[in-house]
Amino acid sequence: MTERFAWPLRRRMPGPDGTAEDIAVQDIAEREAADRRLPPPDPEPLADPPPRFNLAAFRLAALGLALVLVLGLAMVNLFVGGPPSVAQLRAQSGVDGWKELIVGVKDDQPGVAYYDKGKKIWSGFDVDLAYMIAEDLGFRRSEVKFYGIQSEDRARMQAYDTDGNRVPVKMVIASYSITPKREEMTGVTFSAPYLYTEQSVLTLKSHSAVSRLKDLAGKQACSLSASTSLSAPELEGVIVRSKNVVSECIADLRAGKVEAVTTDAAILAGYKDRYPDEFDHWDLGLDATEAWG
Repeated sequence: MTERFAWPLRRRMPGPDGTAEDIAVQDIAEREAADRRLPPPDPEPLADPPPRFNLAAFRLAALGLALVLVLGLAMVNLFVGGPPSVAQLRAQSGVDGWKELIVGVKDDQPGVAYYDKGKKIWSGFDVDLAYMIAEDLGFRRSEVKFYGIQSEDRARMQAYDTDGNRVPVKMVIASYSITPKREEMTGVTFSAPYLYTEQSVLTLKSHSAVSRLKDLAGKQACSLSASTSLSAPELEGVIVRSKNVVSECIADLRAGKVEAVTTDAAILAGYKDRYPDEFDHWDLGLDATEAWG
């Protein structure tokens, strides 16, 4: 087989052997033939797209700036005009100079705060809470002293020793309900609530069921003086006899002088637990909540 080669054609000058048109046709044919022999041109690089606004990055940067500003303000408040430190609060209260922590508690509320005169032992939730606070303040258990306090003396922070002598106390943890009126009293500073309870009724086992305070209308019931439990039964027509301590109400109930004792459920539950065959404890379903502080 004869191999064929594409030889370049020699351009002929116009003249007898060729015209100008022949030369133009020949030039086009030569360019086409050369194009077929050349490799394809390299692709042109794509142009970078114009930069776009990154909204997510902007938000992150703004959030970071806000956090930096907040932290900066917090540091300024801390070192310039922030809340007092623990050391400053201890200095203001004078607690570092106390040799003992003297606490006023109830002494006749089983489960809440109770003093066993025979064993000379304090027990109950309020007592345990006092020990926890004392430890946090740096007092040993042996450096905590308890004294019985009556409801009307809690704001005055005056308790009594076993001989009946008045004793000023540093702290009161005595089933003390927080109310706006009490918070406005001079010299009284409440903690945050540490227990929530509600008003209920305690009767002897032989008494009929009590589902509401109105069931005791026209009858005598006992409650604590200076207590938040006085107003509700009086509004329902109950004849209320007030006592300074709940143990006196319990004594009247046992003696048949009153038909019921009404006060916070957490207090009456202790008597029901200690004397289950003697008392019945009735839930009244009241909406009002007592917050102890």
